Amino acid sequence: MAEQSQQDFNRSALTVRYGRVWYTGQRAEKIPGGLVGVVGDNCTSLDLSYNELTSIIAVKYFENLQELILDNNKLRDLKTLPHIQNLTTLSLNNNKITDIDNALRRIQECCPKIMYVSLLGNPGCPDQLTNPTSTDDEDYNRYRLYAIYTLPSTLRFLDSRPVTMQERKDAERRGKYSRTIKMVPDLSQKFVSNTIEDFDDIFFNIHYTPLPRSIRNPLDHKGAFGKCKYRYSGKNSEGNRFISNNDL
Repeated sequence: MAEQSQQDFNRSALTVRYGRVWYTGQRAEKIPGGLVGVVGDNCTSLDLSYNELTSIIAVKYFENLQELILDNNKLRDLKTLPHIQNLTTLSLNNNKITDIDNALRRIQECCPKIMYVSLLGNPGCPDQLTNPTSTDDEDYNRYRLYAIYTLPSTLRFLDSRPVTMQERKDAERRGKYSRTIKMVPDLSQKFVSNTIEDFDDIFFNIHYTPLPRSIRNPLDHKGAFGKCKYRYSGKNSEGNRFISNNDL
C-alpha cells in the first residue's frame, strides 16, 4: 500500500537537499500522498510552486515544516491551510485569492510563529504590480497596515519589503480601520465597506460626485455664458471661399 501511494507523483521531478524539498511545475491539484511518504518526516522547507493546487490540507503531515512556498497555483482561499506550529515563511504569490481579509485571519490562526508572508499577485491584494489601473500606493499602504495589525507580532517581512517600526506603530493605532473597500457587483453600483468602523472620509470620497443629485427635464435648461474662439481651417467646405458678401 505504501509503495502504491508513492506512485502518485513524478519522482523524477522531486529534488531533496538537506531537508529542503522542491516539487514544482507538475500540474498537481493537491499535494501527493506519496510525496508525504517520501519526505514528510524530514522536510523543513517545501516548494510547490507552478502547480495547480486548490487544496493544501496534506501540509499537516509535514510536522517539521518551517518554510512553505506556494507561488503560482490556483488557491482561491486558505480554508485548507492547517495549523503549522513552526512555520516562519509562507509565500502565496500569484494565486486566485480574492478575500485577502479571510486569508490574513487564517494565517494568523494557523501560523503563530510566522515571520515572512507574501500575497502579491492575488486578485484581492491591492498591489500596483498586478493591479496598476485599479489601485495606487495609498491602497497598498492601507492593506499593509491591516495585514501587520492582523498577523502575529512575529511578522518581520511582508510581500516585498520588511516591516518597519513606524508601520507597526501605525498599525497599532489605525490598522483595524484599514481593511480594503470592495464594490458590490449589482446594478446600483454602490460601494460597501467590510467594516462599519472605516473612516468617514473614505465613504465621502467614494460617494462624492460633481454631477447634480437631481435630474432636470429638457424644459428646465440652464446654460453658461463665456467667450468662444473658433478657427476655421477650410477643410470641410472649400466652396465657401467663392461666396461674396453680396450673396449672403
